[in-house]
Amino acid sequence: MLSIYHSPGTRGFRVMWVCEELGVPYDIRPVDFSAEYRKSAEWRQMHPVSKVPVMEDGSLRMHESCAMIQYILARYGQGRLQPAPSDPGYAHFLQWLWFSEATFQRPLGEITNHRREFNPELPNVVAEMKARATGCVEALDRALASRPYLLGNTMTAADLSNAYVLRGYRRSVSESLPANVKAFWDRMTALPSYERTVKRDAETRTRLEQAAAQRKL
Repeated sequence: MLSIYHSPGTRGFRVMWVCEELGVPYDIRPVDFSAEYRKSAEWRQMHPVSKVPVMEDGSLRMHESCAMIQYILARYGQGRLQPAPSDPGYAHFLQWLWFSEATFQRPLGEITNHRREFNPELPNVVAEMKARATGCVEALDRALASRPYLLGNTMTAADLSNAYVLRGYRRSVSESLPANVKAFWDRMTALPSYERTVKRDAETRTRLEQAAAQRKL
């Protein structure tokens, strides 16, 4: 069984969502997201730059959530949630999967990092990152203008990954979405797999809170 080391609301969510959609069993190992724990020698042995998630499959250990998604699809997907590598659409699948992390997630992460490190925040920096993220939403809106999913009529893991990033966009930038992205968002969040992932993410938060309370006793 896969083990996903996860902190609530972080990128492990997209990996869990893919597992839920595929029906791949996994267990969650809650990770204390405090700076103190993530900088500890214990966690640095798990992740080279003290981030989350980490995934284990037997003796295999890896980080980088989109790489985890590709691994899960190749090992357990049985052809689901991605085109075949021989399909002309496979290149665009990879493009949109990694767009979600390398392009769309990046300015949102910079907003979070900036606010964590600088108090008070620098408004011009945050405004620039919000503008970059909004440009990504506009790109998604154009891509979804004539189709329900990024590759056409069939949902792939690239859709799940970008929908995960939209969660952060709605939290950090704006809940208002252009029409095509709003329809996409509603479609993705209506999936039973999304509801199950939200539930497991919340359960992870509860487990961490209970563990913290227990340590204070």
